[in-house]
Amino acid sequence: MTKGLKICGVSDPKTLNYILNHPSPPKFVGFITNYKKSKRFVEYEKLKELLDVNKKDIKFISVLVDPTDEILEKIKSLNFDYYQLYDVEPKRTKEIKIKYGIKIITALTISEEDDVIKYKNYLQISDIILFDSKGYHKSESFDHKLLDVVPDELNKMIAGNIQIDDIPSFKNKDYIIDLSGALEDANGKKDINKIDKLLNLFAKI
Repeated sequence: MTKGLKICGVSDPKTLNYILNHPSPPKFVGFITNYKKSKRFVEYEKLKELLDVNKKDIKFISVLVDPTDEILEKIKSLNFDYYQLYDVEPKRTKEIKIKYGIKIITALTISEEDDVIKYKNYLQISDIILFDSKGYHKSESFDHKLLDVVPDELNKMIAGNIQIDDIPSFKNKDYIIDLSGALEDANGKKDINKIDKLLNLFAKI
């Protein structure tokens, strides 16, 4: 059974407030913290204000690509439950986890099976393994059948251009489902109507 839902790339108070107060909220909300190439990137001062809310039972995730010590020190007091790390080796991941006392989502970008099995290097470190596409800030796909080699008991998340209408196909999969681009309008802004459709659909499966 599906383990939960994550809405990623939230960058404005109106969208966040809508999600927090929805009758069927997601388990996780992600914020792009240091990857400036992304249209979903949130500058530090704005992020600080954005996160100053009652998040209820929702877990807040800082999405970080190869973060420097400087950015980690800057955000350490913000209202995050997890750091989602791209392009961070196991040793560095462990150092970050211990130093900041934070739960870790290791994001692996997938195009072939050799990319998938890298999860084994993070088994003793990461709390969740995210299998994503190579697109980073672009909504690209990968073949989800590559994940058939991953054991059921692994706490895992899946992303990579997943669409709202794909949700029922994950009904019997033990993943946390991560959506971002599918919830945006033509201008790349989060669309409240699409978020509502997703949350209501997910609540029924």
